[in-house]
Amino acid sequence: MQFQENVSLKEYSNYKIGGPARYFFAPKTVDELTEAVKKARVEKLKIFILGGGTNLIINDAGFEGLVIKPEIGGLRREGNLILAGAGVLMADLLNFAIENSLSGFEWAGGLPGTVGGAVRGNAGAFGGETKDNIKEVVSLDIRDAEPNLTKRNREACQFGYRNSVFKINDGHEIVLEAEFELTPGDSAEIKKLIDEKIKYRQDRQPLEYPNIGSIFKNVDVHKASAEVVEACKAVIKTDPFPVIPTAHLINEAGLKNQQIGQAMVSPKHPNFIINLGGATAEDVKALIKVVKSTVKEKFGVDLEEEVIYV
Repeated sequence: MQFQENVSLKEYSNYKIGGPARYFFAPKTVDELTEAVKKARVEKLKIFILGGGTNLIINDAGFEGLVIKPEIGGLRREGNLILAGAGVLMADLLNFAIENSLSGFEWAGGLPGTVGGAVRGNAGAFGGETKDNIKEVVSLDIRDAEPNLTKRNREACQFGYRNSVFKINDGHEIVLEAEFELTPGDSAEIKKLIDEKIKYRQDRQPLEYPNIGSIFKNVDVHKASAEVVEACKAVIKTDPFPVIPTAHLINEAGLKNQQIGQAMVSPKHPNFIINLGGATAEDVKALIKVVKSTVKEKFGVDLEEEVIYV
């Protein structure tokens, strides 16, 4: 088994930001993945698992270890179940659901990234979450010298708001496959609802620029003062519990168009920081600090990043 060396991670990032990986490997099977982990352990290499490159800020120096990008594919139907490999793009999963007239993923129209990433972060939008249709998740626990397969039902996955046991066990478990339980529906209607979500994103999100989606989680109303909740009551939404949209707070703080280097708070959707071309990870991190401190000063709210730092 041969790892690639000094591979630019910009090419694998939606942000088009990041330095090189010292070593890089894209396994297509569980056996290849297991062998790569074993080899990395022998050579005492740090491991980072890369999904679709969304929700991720890769530092300018890159990663001094092994980046593994699982390309474990496979989509199959068993009754009302869809079994999807972790490397499957969410867009392909949705198309498969449409083709098989299975309903339950309409909320995920336009959701970027891979199945593995969506499961790990319990990705959600429009009131829906990845956990809603999970029946079982298979992962590879790499804590021991001999990696071992682990199966969990939905409850055991400890899903929370943009969280799961796989995120809690950061770096110790790799999602391999997810089993989703859906319901029969009308293919045309499922497609219509998914297309509506895609159009909504296109109209309201700065998809014309490199971006990694929302930078911050929305704010739980219980974590804001009564005064702030009252002032924001017109925009409070369920996601999947009552939240104040962070984009609203950033906008009200006057941060639209705020720019550091080539990183900018999007005027189209203020919870996006876009790469105008040539932005560095340091530009983005500095802008995140400005946004957090300004929102804290104005509203007394501590924003929590939704992104991963590498």
